[in-house]
Amino acid sequence: MSQTSTRILTFLAPPLPYFIESNRVCYHPGAEHPNRSNLGVFDLLFVHSGTLHVAEERRSWSLGPGQMLILRPDRWHYSPKPCDETTVFDWVHFQTAGEWEESDYVNSGTLHGDYYVYAIRLPKFLQLAYPEQAKEILAKMHEAAHASSHASFWERQQLFLHLIEMLDEGWRNDSAPTSVGVAERAAAFMKMNYRNPVTNKELGQGLGLHPNYIARCMVEVYGCTPQQYMLLYRLDQAKLLLLKTDWPIARIASETGFRQTPHFSRCFSERTGLSPLQYRKQYTRDGS
Repeated sequence: MSQTSTRILTFLAPPLPYFIESNRVCYHPGAEHPNRSNLGVFDLLFVHSGTLHVAEERRSWSLGPGQMLILRPDRWHYSPKPCDETTVFDWVHFQTAGEWEESDYVNSGTLHGDYYVYAIRLPKFLQLAYPEQAKEILAKMHEAAHASSHASFWERQQLFLHLIEMLDEGWRNDSAPTSVGVAERAAAFMKMNYRNPVTNKELGQGLGLHPNYIARCMVEVYGCTPQQYMLLYRLDQAKLLLLKTDWPIARIASETGFRQTPHFSRCFSERTGLSPLQYRKQYTRDGS
């Protein structure tokens, strides 16, 4: 299989993927990756030197320096052939309690983030643009293993999250399909400006792209237009203010970007089946 084929592992967070264990291994010529099935954890491999031959079911890779691969927890892993040179690599086992999937192409997947859930997207195979950053993080993870148990736990979890953040951001910046990048940039822009009116033209100016193209990307990735996304985000912010403050409805409408209180109340009722006051009352202790 071509190592340049785009396959993406998507994790919805929260909950975040969590670190389990890691180590650095040196294989001499003739050594090979273990043969095992349904390991139960994701296995992230990063090669420092040499060449590591590894396969997952019918797909195989020959990983060289600076290359990374993530093996699934529910597949057969084995070595198609032994190492023919001294090979040094790191392995990191991790798992998630949340939803995840692997897809051929990011837009063919079914998991997408929304207003509060983030879709972490990691390439299955990647040639790191800056491998030294990964080497530094992995070295610190191994060093932390020698600390006391509680200190080691927190430090290694934080370093692992730093590692997947680097992989997620690096892949998005360098290789992410255009529609995903545009949709996520648009969503971030609207979240930052939801208190103010934002037209499609202003959104286009903010991103430097044609509004129609942005709308197509939003529909493809999030299943809604920019204005629909903005409306739903504003209503979710209004729900929080209804529960966390005693502000009058008119102020909440204004704070969440609605110019007219009746329009806010109508949109809120259509979305939730309750008026803003009814929504607030159902969560008060005495119901009044």
